[in-house]
Amino acid sequence: MVPSWTETLLEAGVEVVGRTRFCIHPPSSVVRVGGTKDWKLDRVRSLKADLLVLDREENPLFMSEDSGLPVWASHIRSLENVAPALRDLSGVLGCGLLRDWSARWEAVAAAPASDGFPGIVEWGRRPSSEVRSVVYVIWRDPWMAVGPETFIGSVLAKTGYPVFGFAEKYPVVDFADFDRSSTLLLFSSEPYPFLRKREGLAELGFPYAFVDGESFSWFGVRALRFLESALFGRCSSL
Repeated sequence: MVPSWTETLLEAGVEVVGRTRFCIHPPSSVVRVGGTKDWKLDRVRSLKADLLVLDREENPLFMSEDSGLPVWASHIRSLENVAPALRDLSGVLGCGLLRDWSARWEAVAAAPASDGFPGIVEWGRRPSSEVRSVVYVIWRDPWMAVGPETFIGSVLAKTGYPVFGFAEKYPVVDFADFDRSSTLLLFSSEPYPFLRKREGLAELGFPYAFVDGESFSWFGVRALRFLESALFGRCSSL
């Protein structure tokens, strides 16, 4: 029930019998059972799965209570949580490849932060002076961003972005509160499709860019590839 884990398990060769409609990587014929917050329970039960894979940040509690299945649930709050989760899941499933990937995640977590601006798909307006803070925007109407105490926030910090220090995980923001000369806005491709709906962004008056949201938020193999490329300058094979 977690797109990041669906992709990771399929690439590890684990038999996945059900997925959410948001589990779009890799393309497959695996049965869709609903979303990350809702599902068709009769369809879930009909698959007779051996294990229900959840994440506490992405899935509601009723999924673990109502399924009637054995449950494994991660709690990914930062990139440092991924390696232990992979090790644990490897033990549950008997999959050595997941353990190998956990070692690579440990190397990523231990590496010093990179510099530069990795993950940018397209610039809207380049900064004309030093960037002192970054606001990673995930929604509009209302405008919402991510705080440092999130998986995305930890990836931003590891890749050298000076993420703004919001106290909330996903705060509603007022752009009038930020210095336009030193703040860079990063518009994520998901969950709001800023790459397709970019009207009015230039009028905000900030330097801004569009980023691939999957690289910053899909923990598992996708973020691992992105971080190894950003930190070690290589495109990893998994």
